[in-house]
Amino acid sequence: MSEPRHPDLPSGPAPWWREAVFYQIYPRSFADANGDGVGDLDGIRDKLGYLELLGVDALWLSPVMRSPMADHGYDVSDPRDIDPLFGDLAAMDALVSAAHERHMKVTMDLVPNHTSVEHAWFAEALAAPPGSAARDRYHFRDGIGDDGSEPPNNWPSVFGGPAWTRVTEPDGTPGQWYLHLFAPEQPDLNWENADVVADLEKTLRFWLDRGIDGFRIDVAHGMAKPEGLPDHDWGEQGLLTDTDADPRFDNPAVHGIHRGIRKVLDAYPDTMAVGEIWVRDNERFGEYIRPDELHLGFNFRLAEAAFSADEVREAIENSLTAVAQVGGTPTWTLSNHDVVREVTRYGDGETGRARARAMLLVELALPGAVFLYNGSELGLPGVDLPDDALQDPVWERSGHTERGRDASRVPIPWEGAQPPFGFSPPGTETWLPMPAEWSALTVEAQLEDMTSMLSLYRTALELRALRPEFAGDEIDWYGSPPGCFAFRRRGGGLICVLNTTDAATSLPPGEVLLSSAPLADGMLQANAAAWLI
Repeated sequence: MSEPRHPDLPSGPAPWWREAVFYQIYPRSFADANGDGVGDLDGIRDKLGYLELLGVDALWLSPVMRSPMADHGYDVSDPRDIDPLFGDLAAMDALVSAAHERHMKVTMDLVPNHTSVEHAWFAEALAAPPGSAARDRYHFRDGIGDDGSEPPNNWPSVFGGPAWTRVTEPDGTPGQWYLHLFAPEQPDLNWENADVVADLEKTLRFWLDRGIDGFRIDVAHGMAKPEGLPDHDWGEQGLLTDTDADPRFDNPAVHGIHRGIRKVLDAYPDTMAVGEIWVRDNERFGEYIRPDELHLGFNFRLAEAAFSADEVREAIENSLTAVAQVGGTPTWTLSNHDVVREVTRYGDGETGRARARAMLLVELALPGAVFLYNGSELGLPGVDLPDDALQDPVWERSGHTERGRDASRVPIPWEGAQPPFGFSPPGTETWLPMPAEWSALTVEAQLEDMTSMLSLYRTALELRALRPEFAGDEIDWYGSPPGCFAFRRRGGGLICVLNTTDAATSLPPGEVLLSSAPLADGMLQANAAAWLI
């Protein structure tokens, strides 16, 4: 069970984000208003009625800032403008205003670890000599060896290959190297540089002044680098490592950066920040959400857990423990734009759908904030795309050995019997192809079907928002048969039961409020969950 809230936290009404349901929108895949096959801000605004009907509290927009799209927006060339692919600042203002009219908050991705190579600062750095103020905004270093032809250290890029790229100096000679923990098109910023600190504050205020309610901080455990950028013995460590030994991430100086972000947000009441924090150690994870740092931190253990009562329970207990020591708020998510969709991850087909339905009830029964990914409410599976359709940079950079994340980014099907299912006008070729078999999974097809995944989401979200049984920051576990668990929300009394076995099981005493599958002679079916009061 979780611990009591931290005694140093202010009393009074809980902030909106503490129990909010956030809905992540991958903008290029949500709704296409201008007919170019790519989703946009006006498309999102057109669908706000649907999101209100669904019952979410806040939107999280994946990157829409100006970008050459080497990494689908996570390579930002101007952090204070909207990329023309999605619209313009007027479209963003209109979306924020319309969402607020429907009592939904709007948060957006912020990418402070790196810029695009097309950022004005990087162009200035390339034109400037070694040791210049322009180059100090990034991590430029001389190479190793007599001719400087080897990278400055042995760090790998998360996307494969070395984390360094050599530049050609203005006189045409081979020159220094710059650090990029991700793609070469994403040079890392030097957070010991005052210009970098000041510019982020300017960016924060720019969007907050336009009514943005908060930010998702990309690579929130990055930014700060160890002194001297030393070599590391990588051993068997993977490139996407999140271990404590990785010198690229989770350096102590990062917390000063987050305190600076929090200071700006505190000047704008009711705003918030949630960090992408790939840190396994619970004590170190908790440091990111101390009262003067981030409001929330993504803990991905629930998304990583297999469909097993023991694994899911362990993920829940771990996540609650990680925030308890600092009085933080837990967060829960089952998928996002980087993760295999739930239905596919849990086994695909009817089994995958049944398990995804069950895990939704588990997720929504827990105390804290919830993050849903667009399309999960439709039960969309991952899509096995043809090779020539893949666009994730991981595909090319891995030499076509890693297929990347496109399977979870296929556009949303809204209506009709054939692609593009109302995402774009009929006959439009969408940026990723949509499978014809999704005709049964459209919003239109599911809205009137009371047994659909969408109907389950709507009902569950409504109950979570309205019922007093969902109160309380702590949970108590019941004794349960192998392959099952049950917990109770202390304070409200809601009971959640999960059955991960292949046979029906009896339920504890209580009135069934909602179940992910019909009961079988009063028993909870295999691969199912239920709420009781």
